[in-house]
Amino acid sequence: MSNPDEIIHKEISRINLHLPRVRKTLARLLEEDEPRIQLRDGSYHYFRKNELELISGLIEKEEAEILRLPIILEITRTWHGYFRVRGRTEVKVIEKLLGQYDILEDKTETILPRYLLPKIRRALPTTTTYAFVME
Repeated sequence: MSNPDEIIHKEISRINLHLPRVRKTLARLLEEDEPRIQLRDGSYHYFRKNELELISGLIEKEEAEILRLPIILEITRTWHGYFRVRGRTEVKVIEKLLGQYDILEDKTETILPRYLLPKIRRALPTTTTYAFVME
C-alpha cells in the first residue's frame, strides 16, 4: 500500500496536468501567428496577443528573451492564504501589474496574499497559470 505522501504527490501530479511541457519566451510567442504551448496532458494552450503585448510593455526589450510564459502562480498548503511567483522577470511583471514594483529591489521570488489572484488572473488569464506544489 502507498504511504500518504506518495498518494498526495500522485494526486498533485494529476492536478497539474494543465501545466506546460515546456514554456516559451515572450519574444518567441510574439513572433508566432498563433502563440501556443503544449500541455502535459497533450492538449494545447493558446495565448492572447493583447496579453503578450501588455506584458511586453511592462518589461525591457531584452527581458522578453528571458521571460518564459505562462507565469506560474504557485499554491501550496504550507502558506495558507498566500501564493508564490518565482523568477526575476516574472516577479517584475506581476508586481508592476499590481502597482507594487520597486526598481530598487531585485527580487527573484515573491510571496503574495491569495486575494490578489483574481486581479492577476483577470488581467492575464492566458499568460498566467496555477501550479499546486508540495513543500
